[in-house]
Amino acid sequence: MSHPLDTSGSRRPGFDTLAVRAGQTRTAEQEHSDPIFATSSFVFASAAEAAARFAGETPGNIYARFTNPTVRAFQDRLAALEGGEACVATASGMSAILSTCLSLLRAGDHIISSRSVFGSTTNLFSNYLTRFGIEVSYVPLSDLEAWARVLRPNTRMLFAETPSNPLTELVDIRALAELAHTHDCLLAVDNCFCTPVLQRPLSLGADLVIHSATKYLDGQGRCVGGAVVGDAERVGKEVFGFLRTAGPTMSPFNAWVFHKGLETLPLRMRAHSASALTLAHWLEKHPAVERVHYPGLASHPQHALAARQQAAFGGIVAFEVKGGREAAWRVIDSTQMLSITANLGDAKTTITHPATTTHGRITPEQRVEQGIVEGLVRVAVGLEDPTDIQADLARGLDSLC
Repeated sequence: MSHPLDTSGSRRPGFDTLAVRAGQTRTAEQEHSDPIFATSSFVFASAAEAAARFAGETPGNIYARFTNPTVRAFQDRLAALEGGEACVATASGMSAILSTCLSLLRAGDHIISSRSVFGSTTNLFSNYLTRFGIEVSYVPLSDLEAWARVLRPNTRMLFAETPSNPLTELVDIRALAELAHTHDCLLAVDNCFCTPVLQRPLSLGADLVIHSATKYLDGQGRCVGGAVVGDAERVGKEVFGFLRTAGPTMSPFNAWVFHKGLETLPLRMRAHSASALTLAHWLEKHPAVERVHYPGLASHPQHALAARQQAAFGGIVAFEVKGGREAAWRVIDSTQMLSITANLGDAKTTITHPATTTHGRITPEQRVEQGIVEGLVRVAVGLEDPTDIQADLARGLDSLC
């Protein structure tokens, strides 16, 4: 077998090179593109070899629930991009969060989460983790004093999604990491919106990075998957051990799709960010728009932090229209090119009404706390010509004036 990318030298390959080359180990067939190992099991040369593999005495494939070469290739490439020692791929982004919590927390522990997380994350924490005796508190994402106030002796993890969904609120990752470590806590950061192209939380002090690979890592809305990146002990042993036993496993085909998606991730994230910034500036000037949420705008309350913490500002733009839900739905229903779907990170621009989709299952009080108003519209800017995206949104927005 050959190894196309040598990372053993003193010079670390550039990020774009890692996105294309890291994680690939060619087989004896000397394929140029990565193969898909569509197999549930692997054979051994002898009973002794099988015993050694199962006992963990020698490395190698055992069973595709927890060892598969295609999945491993994706894991190794994402770990290289995030700067982590280990990565565990999972069946979905939500299973990545669940695997992280159930492998690193136990009954009696306390987790602090930013209140502006994805609606399903709130449901997972409030309705399911609590059944296992894990206590949960929510705080405003950017308010470091609020995080500090709710710390308890049994607090074991701080969980933040930054930028947040859908209002693109941020937290100072380095400062939050210092707070966590001062109190012997782990910091887990959902890096779905930025990906390692725009933000590398581990380099800012975070302990764990979580991804919904379904979004930008894929980039074309084809597959569902998730990942956890971190050190060799917590992720490589603890989270991996949970996956090996509980089985929220990523399929080889999905891993292959994500692995190939990473090759173009730097190009796509830069393009998404450039078009989103153009759209945000346009929306800010439209008379039917009350407010635009986008970190790239000088009007964003954390614009300076975003400029310091991120390489660019991402592809998610949220805006509030005058007239509440009726007006928001009119804007959405008037589009002809944009895709009305709650997914994001696609090459195709998507549009949704968060209050009735992504955050529709949380309580009205929780939506108010998170700032999810009825007039809010979220656009995940794709790779189309930005002038065409503007023209499609103008159909509905102009009708409100």
